[in-house]
Amino acid sequence: MQFDAKLMETIPRTEDVLSFLFPRPDGFEYLAGQYIMVELEINGNKVRKPFTISSAPSNKEYIEFTKKLTGHEFSNALALLQPGDTIGIEGPFGKMTYSGEYDKIALISGGIGITPMISILHYCTDKGMDTDIVMISSNKTEQDIAFRDELEIMQKHNPNLKVVHTLTRASNDWAGCRERVCESMILREIPDYRDRMFYLCGPPPMVKAVREILYEMDIDKTKVKYELFTGY
Repeated sequence: MQFDAKLMETIPRTEDVLSFLFPRPDGFEYLAGQYIMVELEINGNKVRKPFTISSAPSNKEYIEFTKKLTGHEFSNALALLQPGDTIGIEGPFGKMTYSGEYDKIALISGGIGITPMISILHYCTDKGMDTDIVMISSNKTEQDIAFRDELEIMQKHNPNLKVVHTLTRASNDWAGCRERVCESMILREIPDYRDRMFYLCGPPPMVKAVREILYEMDIDKTKVKYELFTGY
C-alpha cells in the first residue's frame, strides 16, 4: 500500500531518538516487526529509506516509526518535520515478524534496533497473549535507553514479559548488567534458550556477533530471525 501521510506529532525517546506519528489509514494492515519505506523530498529529489514500524498492529489510531538522529541528510530532514507536514509511505515489508505463532520468544536488540521489538511487545501486551517473552536491550549508556518507560509499564501489565537492560559504557551508579550480549548472559537470562524463537536487531556487528553465539550454542538457524540496522 502506498499513501501520503501528515505528521501528527513527534515524541522524543532520548536526546537523539525521535518517534514520528502518522494517522493509520483504513486498509493499512501489517505484522509486528515489519517496516515501511518513507519518502521525503530533499533538495528537489525524492529520497526513500526503510524504517521499522514501532507501533503495534493492535493500534488502530496511528502508525509510528522511530529514528536515531545521526546528523545525516535524511535524518536532518526528518528532524525538521512539523505537525501537518506530509511524507510518502509504502509498505509494509519484512519477514522478521511475530503474530502469536511461537509460545516462547527471545528478543535481543542493540540501540535503535529496539524498534521492531517494541512493536512485538506492544502487540503481545495489547492482545493479552500468553507468549513467554525475554527481552534483552543493549545500549551504551543509561541515557541511550529508548522506550524505557514503556518497557517498565508493559512489564507491570504483562506477567509473561521479562526485560533485561545491559550497558556497555555504564556509569558507576548503574546497578544492572554491564556487558555486551554474550553466551554467559544468554545462559543466565534465558536458561530455556533451546525452547525459544530468537529475534535479533541492531547494528550489523552486534547482530552478527550474537547470531554466531547462538549458532555456536547449537541453536538451529531456522530459530533465529534478524535484521541489520545501519545509520542514515
